[in-house]
Amino acid sequence: MTRSQMWKDKLASRKFEACFTSWTSILSEVLEGEVVSIDGKTLRRSHDRSCDKKAIHIVSAWASANSLVLGQIKTDEKSNEITAIPELLKCLELKGCLVTIDAMGCQKDIAEEIVSLEADYLLAVKDNHPTLHHAIQNYFIEAFNVDFEGYNIDFTETFNKGHGRLESRRCWVGYDALPHIEGSENWEGLQTIVMVESERTEKEETTIDHRYYISSTLGTAAYLLDSSREHWGIETSLHWCLDIAFREDESRIRKGNGAENFAILRHIALNLLKKEDTAKIGIKNKRLKAGWDGVYLEKVLSGLAS
Repeated sequence: MTRSQMWKDKLASRKFEACFTSWTSILSEVLEGEVVSIDGKTLRRSHDRSCDKKAIHIVSAWASANSLVLGQIKTDEKSNEITAIPELLKCLELKGCLVTIDAMGCQKDIAEEIVSLEADYLLAVKDNHPTLHHAIQNYFIEAFNVDFEGYNIDFTETFNKGHGRLESRRCWVGYDALPHIEGSENWEGLQTIVMVESERTEKEETTIDHRYYISSTLGTAAYLLDSSREHWGIETSLHWCLDIAFREDESRIRKGNGAENFAILRHIALNLLKKEDTAKIGIKNKRLKAGWDGVYLEKVLSGLAS
């Protein structure tokens, strides 16, 4: 039996994923109201043209407050994130959390699954749901036209200045919007709709962007604005880190379950390195330090910081 066959037969990726998720549930304490972001990432060089195998796509769950990967699952080659997300959700302990997903995951069965886990959702809405998207837009347009008179809407605004640019973010949450949303009763637990407006001025050029969401929580505009921003932590603190510190996109591991299993190993290493907080250096340098210093490596592997 070849080494790749041993890897494939003796380390089934689905079982390894289950072990990883079980371990993270012990390592982390999910906080009430914590944002858990779910998003996918393609391992770009995991393809194998010799057998017509496409690059694998991993969907991960990221806990913002803990800065930990809670779980992952590979999408089926002939499927996408829509079918993988419910399977990942079933593996996680999410009671009391707010689950954020981009527009791909804005699906009725996904919303239902999140609510069944006693969690809340904040789902981005785009033109993949044109009727819902337009209804949310029209609700806020009508509210603006009457200066919000007669509407139950919360509002917040934040400002950031630095690196030669000025950014302002505004958030409106509609608590009385459901009668204006056709088919709202088909979205399990739906209570509010959200509009976030981002305005950026850089080099005397201003751009404005609008994003829309549906949510099962009656949270304030400040809370939901922060949560929508925290969602992108999965890109900056997870995906970017995997590419820069672990060079994931350059990995050519592709035989059997190798690519998926090594993705799990990187997540394990990243979780341990983030949990170790005595060395005030970046993840890439922590990896180097662990390679040079056996005492530090032992501390990282133990999952404990002295």
